[in-house]
Amino acid sequence: MKEYILKISCSDEKGLIYRISDVIFKYRINIVKNDEFVGEERFFFRAHLEGELDLQAFKGTLEAVLPNDALIEICEKRKKDIIVFATKETHCLGELLIRHFSNEFNANIKAVIANYDILKPLVDKFSIPFHTIEAQNLTRENHEEKILECLSQYEFDYIVLAKYMRILSPSFVQHFEGKIINIHHSFLPAFIGANPYKQAYERGVKIIGATAHFVNNDLDEGPIITQDVIPVTHEYSWQMMQQAGRNVEKNVLSKALDLVFDDRIFIYNNKTIVF
Repeated sequence: MKEYILKISCSDEKGLIYRISDVIFKYRINIVKNDEFVGEERFFFRAHLEGELDLQAFKGTLEAVLPNDALIEICEKRKKDIIVFATKETHCLGELLIRHFSNEFNANIKAVIANYDILKPLVDKFSIPFHTIEAQNLTRENHEEKILECLSQYEFDYIVLAKYMRILSPSFVQHFEGKIINIHHSFLPAFIGANPYKQAYERGVKIIGATAHFVNNDLDEGPIITQDVIPVTHEYSWQMMQQAGRNVEKNVLSKALDLVFDDRIFIYNNKTIVF
């Protein structure tokens, strides 16, 4: 029996849950679980369904009974295909590779792309294609053109930035709107940009954290998916904070990816609704 994820976002009005449930019943589909939320006069609905569906006909029937501004996504429940971007650090990439190898990850890593070849021996151990696209002596535009050329050989759902230490241009981000996920080594919106641990140390913070978010054209200001923090004291140097923060980073990224790959995220007004 096939499984599907249905996601609906529309203007809120009376009777929406009844109308959606009635369509599901008429198509003889079982609801395994459903969640709904209303905020800012907007209705959000997610359902895990079981059965056999003509997706196009089902979506068309829903469109007929929902408000004109309804956004409807219905897809078969499956593992997502991803490309991972990395630079030099191993902790986030290593966590994803191990979870992939252990079949604990709801995604297939199709390839890893990095701007240095330092991580190639690590990735090779997992028999995953590794592409080095060096940025030295290239403009950002030319470097991203080479990345896009490399990406063209793969079909994928998301790009994951596992400590990819380069800023992506608006033009590149536009190619993959809502499909790029980043881990930032700070509790956003605090300490954006370069070396946030040093910024945090100089500010005398008592907690450090990490934020996983979707990438948009505003540096480190995309919709936030997950966050977490750990306590630190005055005895920590910024280097010690950085070391302690690596565990937070990889855990926050893994949790965020689990939510995204299970189709639990809605993006609305630069925020996320997480079911």
